[in-house]
Amino acid sequence: MGALGLLSQVVKEIKTIIMKKSIKHSIGEDLKNKVAIITGGGSGIGKSIAQLFAENKAKVYILEIDEEKGMQIQDEIRENNNFCKFYNCDVSNETIVNTTINKILDLENRIDILVNNAAISHIGTIEQTTSFDLDRIYKINVKSILLVTKNVIGSMVNNNGGVILNLASILAKVGVNERFAYSMSKGAVLAMTLSIAKDYIGKNIRCNCICPARVHTPFVDDYLKNNYEGEEKNMFNKLSKFQPIGRMGQPEEIAQLALFLCSDASSFITATTYDIDGGVINLR
Repeated sequence: MGALGLLSQVVKEIKTIIMKKSIKHSIGEDLKNKVAIITGGGSGIGKSIAQLFAENKAKVYILEIDEEKGMQIQDEIRENNNFCKFYNCDVSNETIVNTTINKILDLENRIDILVNNAAISHIGTIEQTTSFDLDRIYKINVKSILLVTKNVIGSMVNNNGGVILNLASILAKVGVNERFAYSMSKGAVLAMTLSIAKDYIGKNIRCNCICPARVHTPFVDDYLKNNYEGEEKNMFNKLSKFQPIGRMGQPEEIAQLALFLCSDASSFITATTYDIDGGVINLR
């Protein structure tokens, strides 16, 4: 075999190795046995993330204030022979968060992935927002990220790396009617994401955030039922059309993006915000 033929054969073998490696390491496969904490994992987006991570064999720990929902998702995941443990946890309570994270660390001795998903909403202009409303939104949507992340990040530093994913919203970037307090909180989540990414990039810790538009979760259904009785279908269609693509997102779609951002497939990505919004940011 001549030099040219030998070179051609080497190139062919390299291509084969690369192809095999690409097939072998599909997105999410590297989550196997990784320890993942998901706040607000009992319903909506958090529930879908918990299910998808567990399907990819991560060891999923759910922090959820609603005990019934937490137990339900724990049982659903375990029925499929995947790992899940639920802790009844108020993520805005420092003592409870400290105790809960320490319990997980006692069991696992490390935390590889943290998804800060827990959040509540509020509807109203600045005139319609009380200081109580603002404090309530801040405690759950902002303070909880401080408390949970602060308790987790030391383990990531000690174990030479980890991934933090925060759930923000397109309302961190665009103005929408009557979302004063909620928009404030999600703007803070975006800023916290960049700050954490900057401070810990040298510790092999990545931090990104997802900014969804409207996603069809139980919150949407409850909102329509409580505020537009008898007009739910019309209002649902109106809210859906806010997205140029003509519909709301599904929790499973957000979960797929979360899986990518928490996997090794995104190892070159940090300090980035991902709009998953049906075209709202660029097309409205």
